[in-house]
Amino acid sequence: MTTTQTQTQTAQTESPTARSQLWDRRFTLYFTSRAVSLVGDAMMPVATALAVGPLYGISGVGFVLGIWTGTFVLLVLFGGVFADRIGARRMMVGADLVRVLTQGVLAAAFFAGPPPFWLLVTMAALAGAAVAMFLPGVNGMVPLVAREPQRANATLKVADALAHLVGPALAGLLIALTGAGTVYAIDSGTFLLSALCLALIRLAPADTPAAADSAAHAGSSLRRDLRQGWQEFRARTWMWAVILIWVGYGVLLFGPLVPLSSALIGARLGPNAYGLVVSFLGVGTVLGGLLALRLRPARPLAAGAVAMGLFTVLPLCVALGAGLPVLLAGHVLGGGALAFWSVMWATSVQTHTPPAVLNRVSAYELAGSVSGIALGQILAGPATALASPGRLLLVSAGACLAGCVALFAIPAIRTLRRAAPTDSGKSGAPGGADGA
Repeated sequence: MTTTQTQTQTAQTESPTARSQLWDRRFTLYFTSRAVSLVGDAMMPVATALAVGPLYGISGVGFVLGIWTGTFVLLVLFGGVFADRIGARRMMVGADLVRVLTQGVLAAAFFAGPPPFWLLVTMAALAGAAVAMFLPGVNGMVPLVAREPQRANATLKVADALAHLVGPALAGLLIALTGAGTVYAIDSGTFLLSALCLALIRLAPADTPAAADSAAHAGSSLRRDLRQGWQEFRARTWMWAVILIWVGYGVLLFGPLVPLSSALIGARLGPNAYGLVVSFLGVGTVLGGLLALRLRPARPLAAGAVAMGLFTVLPLCVALGAGLPVLLAGHVLGGGALAFWSVMWATSVQTHTPPAVLNRVSAYELAGSVSGIALGQILAGPATALASPGRLLLVSAGACLAGCVALFAIPAIRTLRRAAPTDSGKSGAPGGADGA
């Protein structure tokens, strides 16, 4: 397997100079954009459940969320193509403005009275389409706004974790005190602020691969762009192998984890206990992100695989009916493990993929990951007719461990080395395929 320059040390800590370089104007604006929109994103599942549930029941909530997820999966590959054609920042600004509209319409509808179901579904579809246009550019933007992508990814992961600690609680409190309209209005405001911050980021012409390749894209078709993204994705053995494992994780681990865990913990210890353990999952995510700020392993995916082995503790302690202290510790450990892997993975994708196709490649890995989770969520309910939730979570724990073994067994994943920063301060990316 070939890569750009590699780091021979097994781990390093960041220097004070690197820390000061991270928070320049571009990254500060990007961080602010992502932080505020992440809070808005974290509010929405709770807001949907509490606002739509009393009007249209559990099936109504499931249908609205399903329309959102389905639209995202169907369109995310096109989002990657468009982000590479016209630039990730422009696509993200446009997607944020669409979500300002969808959430603003829902806010007005809830303020006026119970909204019709067709309106909820329509706005969910539009919002899902906007996210499909937004998310492929997130990976592509990080190397453009940060001199140290790993530090940037870890910092953003901490912000993500904090948002998921604050957002759901804030949504529940606001709905109880003021109603759903206020939550949707605030959510609309977060996307407006996000769009403003992204619009204020100024990238040098040399830092905009989509703009530099506009002539090439002008003569290409949408199908050709999709095919090129697929070829780049397929050419990296480490990348498609990880996504195959993650599809299995989605079906057997991440997809069924929330419905099965909430049922088991809620039945034994009550709904308040489940809320508490989810909060501790967020605490672990913060700690994992902070650890990823400090450590720079020479083989990031191998280090991430070690961390994911620790995630096995989370479904295992739930399946075995552990007491609350053990559940809290298991969720802290699981959150930290998943956060550390996420930073290692995002940084590897960003630094080992040519900038001109990064958004399309990111779209393929997003589509694979999300489709597995969606299938796991759909199958979780019917699977309880075949086995108890506890036994199913034992399967989840076994799948987690088996996936870690597979990560280590594949040389392309195990031996992938960290890309060293280039002279310009950005991480290098190979000009060709990086797979075995």
